[in-house]
Amino acid sequence: MKFSSHTMKAAACFFRSLFAAALALLSSAARGQSDPEKTPHALSPGRDWVTPAIKAQGVSHHVFHSASTKGEVSYHVYLPAAYEAEPERRFPVVYWLHGSGGGLPGISSVAARFDRAIREGKAPPCLVVFVNGLPMGMYVDWADGSTPVESMILRDLLPHIDATYRTLASREGRLLDGFSMGGYGSARLAFKYPELFHAASLVGAGPLQPELNSTPRASRIQAEDLLRRAFGGDQKVFREASPRVLAERNAQAIAQGTLVRMVIGEKDETFGNNLAFHRHLESLGIPHSWTVIPGVGHDPERVFQLLGDENWAFYRKAFAGSGDILAVPHDRARDPDHR
Repeated sequence: MKFSSHTMKAAACFFRSLFAAALALLSSAARGQSDPEKTPHALSPGRDWVTPAIKAQGVSHHVFHSASTKGEVSYHVYLPAAYEAEPERRFPVVYWLHGSGGGLPGISSVAARFDRAIREGKAPPCLVVFVNGLPMGMYVDWADGSTPVESMILRDLLPHIDATYRTLASREGRLLDGFSMGGYGSARLAFKYPELFHAASLVGAGPLQPELNSTPRASRIQAEDLLRRAFGGDQKVFREASPRVLAERNAQAIAQGTLVRMVIGEKDETFGNNLAFHRHLESLGIPHSWTVIPGVGHDPERVFQLLGDENWAFYRKAFAGSGDILAVPHDRARDPDHR
């Protein structure tokens, strides 16, 4: 059977159109999963609030109900060997805030670092709660009300941890630590709620600049996108939530009762903003330590490696005396629902 050139051209055109349509459909589906412009907030909070479990030394994965998110939220927790060995003892808690992109990849190394230091007697036995701050949650309540990360932590997670584990349930038993976005979160939560946290560690922290119109580690477009998603596109909202303004408002309380440290790599792109923030705290009369790690960039593993035992000196100072807290109520100690 022979086909005319017109028929063959029409057929070819048809199949090209069909292929293009299929390709467009597949591309659209892919964008629906990963393109920030196709999702409300470059997140899928219903999915990201509950992460997969990570296996690590002394670490377990848990899910609890959060009234703030109106759903389930996951967290990981490290328990030192002393937690099981001394069932009448209460322990201080480190709330570890991860950086942007999500904190799952770093849980194993952070837990191993704590476990080793505690076993060697360099750090006091403590719980480490790995908070789920979402990939770019910024440890704030988003301006549009969609993503209440701060409320989840303060109103739901802290009470849950104190009710579930044998914690030293007071500000003297709580420390915030984190790298990059986590350092920003540590600063803003500790400075906003000095009555809840005794110490704050800011390691490679950011963003610490006065306005979010550019970032050292991202493009202007990415900074604008983050400003729009988390802060409603309003620089005033960003400033009001920032550690800079919170430090100004609560300078006296922070200066009198909060142990603060700043650690930054000399070659970290955020060094300039950290240096300016360090000077800002000095101008406010807020005591803090300032440590620069020579020759290191935005690399948490390298920073903590070179920080060495100085890292644990901060923890010993923050939790001085907490190891003597005993006398857990017997009814709670026998309750199988409490760890």
